Amino acid sequence: MNSAKPAGRPVTLLVIGAGDRGTGHARWALDHPDRARVVAVAEPRAVRRERFAAAHGIAAVDAVDDWRALAARPKSADAVLICTTDRMHVEPAAAFAALGYAIMLEKPMALDEESCRGIVEAVERAGVMLAIGHVLRYTPYTKALKEIVDSGRLGAVMSVQHLEPVGFWHQAHSFVRGNWRRADESTSMLMAKSCHDLDWLQYVIGRPPERVSSFGSLTHFTAANRPQGAADRCTGCGVEASCPYSAVQLYGGMLERGEHTWPLGVVVDEFTSEALRLALAEGPYGRCVYACDNDVVDHQVVSLEYPGGVTAVFTMTAFARAGHRSTRIFGTHGELIGDGRTLTVREFASGQEEVIDTAAAGDMSAAGGHGGGDAGLMDAFVAAVASGDATLIRSGPRDSLTSHLTVLAAERARLAGTVERVPRPGR
Repeated sequence: MNSAKPAGRPVTLLVIGAGDRGTGHARWALDHPDRARVVAVAEPRAVRRERFAAAHGIAAVDAVDDWRALAARPKSADAVLICTTDRMHVEPAAAFAALGYAIMLEKPMALDEESCRGIVEAVERAGVMLAIGHVLRYTPYTKALKEIVDSGRLGAVMSVQHLEPVGFWHQAHSFVRGNWRRADESTSMLMAKSCHDLDWLQYVIGRPPERVSSFGSLTHFTAANRPQGAADRCTGCGVEASCPYSAVQLYGGMLERGEHTWPLGVVVDEFTSEALRLALAEGPYGRCVYACDNDVVDHQVVSLEYPGGVTAVFTMTAFARAGHRSTRIFGTHGELIGDGRTLTVREFASGQEEVIDTAAAGDMSAAGGHGGGDAGLMDAFVAAVASGDATLIRSGPRDSLTSHLTVLAAERARLAGTVERVPRPGR
């Protein structure tokens, strides 16, 4: 494993991809200049590259449009944050590993088993650290919940119910109109959005699952459910004012309130009324949700069986208000109910009930920092690089490989109507 960086200076970072995730992770360095500093960025979109470089004081020569330009240079930083689109993770991960960079790689690590295994083999061969962006492992809420489970206070965990309320507007933005709407252009809904959750269940239960089954489909966001009189776009649509999926109301409302963050920042580069008008009139985010080319599911359940007969059920649904995940854990001596911030522990023998407020730092959206998980991930990764201690990373290569293999098995089960065994990660 790579050694610690020289003492007395911040960890230096390259950022590959200055979209929402890359910009968000790099913001941590601006908030902690004594611990980390971004020294170069690769981003193909000029306006985002220039904005990012200005925020971090990066010279023009170190703000490039292709990550290969940075990979062609001798090693110039301690670590790299790879925040490209999902299908562009494998090549830069392998290249920067070979150069000796510690790597923080956005989730999902890759979209198929061969590529996931290839990334793990590349970092292990190079002897560098790898952290996957499973931010749910790093929240204060998860820390408190995991400590309760591991303490034995609930007895042996027997079963878990876990819900992800994606949210009606988030589904419309990302998975109907947006970049993750089609499996052939991105990946499955389960991999794109809920690999977090299957990874989190593995972390909390403390072991990987053995078998999975799954059911789910695209049911609502189809042409068959298009309201009478609806136009192809929200602008000028006769039913837009009463539609919960109105792009005019979602993005226009954010602009009016001065909320220049995700998801509005994905729709426009300039936060003006004219830029938004053009984006909704001509771009993908102004389309009617019943007139898009989307094919990923809008609701799905996954059933999992773990060693020792432990079971879990995960539900992902678009048809809810976006918010915290909620979980119920059933043990032999007690149960735990969690809503993403508050934990309620009920002990059977004593009849006692304790409520613990974990005071989540922000909401669970990308704009809200995923309940403190974004900051927790960066804190742990930078500390690991600074000290040379890879054990500070809670989402390392082998654990993350296992959870990705679980996602792939669950999607095979959904498509084939089967019960699938989860492959082992191997050494």
